[in-house]
This record gives sequence, structure tokens and C-alpha cells, in this order.
Amino acid sequence: MKSILTGLLLILSAHSSSAQAVDKEQEVFDLSKTKWEWMANKEVDQLRDLFHEKAVFVHMGGSWGTEQELNIIKSGGIWYKKADIHEASVNFIGNTAILLNRITLIAEVGGREVTNPFMVTEVYVEVDKAWKLGSLSFTKLLGGE
Repeated sequence: MKSILTGLLLILSAHSSSAQAVDKEQEVFDLSKTKWEWMANKEVDQLRDLFHEKAVFVHMGGSWGTEQELNIIKSGGIWYKKADIHEASVNFIGNTAILLNRITLIAEVGGREVTNPFMVTEVYVEVDKAWKLGSLSFTKLLGGE
């Protein structure tokens, strides 16, 4: 009887761990989607809470830190109008989530609207039970979407 109970506890524990992993994955997907909305709406205060102070941002035009990214968004230097997400996946390494999005981004850069296909890498780190964006990198895809 004891071995049956032990086996049941192991099965329940594995099921619980699996459900927690799915919940964590969905949490990161939802956070990423919300981030795109905040960027489109230039919600800098929300983004400031999400972006880690030491985060890095890599664009086609260069790389910089959190404050410069927030200033660019606030000023409209880059206006992330709409990110159409075609595919997304997330992998976890300890307290780090690496999310890949294949998107078509409609943005306004320097007053000119542009549309580009990107693979976007988002790195989130769990700090004090909250996800913080540590890196956002855009890689332009060749051959369209």
C-alpha cells in the first residue's frame, strides 16, 4: 500500500510540475503580448516597470540600454505601431525565459512608416517573483515573412 501511495504522489507531483510549467509559459507569452501593446501605445511607465534597469535593446540601427529605449519610445523616434505575431516559443533556463517571436512589425521610424519581418528574441529574468525584460533583440528576416 505504501508503494502505491508513493507512486501516486510521484504522478501527482509530475502532473503539478507539468501544469506549473504550462502556466509559466503562458504567463511569459501573455507578458510579451502585453509588452507589444504598451510599446504601440507608448506606455512608458508600464514599460519602465517591465524593463530591467540593465536591459539591452538591439535594433537594426544599433544597441542601447533601458533609458535610451524608453526615451525613443516616448519621443516617437521609433513608434512600434503593430506587431503581428506569427509564431512564438519559449524556453526556460532556471529563472530565465527566452522567448522567440516571428513577427511582422509595422513601425514609424523617423516619421516614415516601415514594415519588416523580424525574429525577435526576448529574454526575461524572474526577479523577486516578477518577470523583468533583460534583452530585446530584432533580427531582420530575409525573403519577407
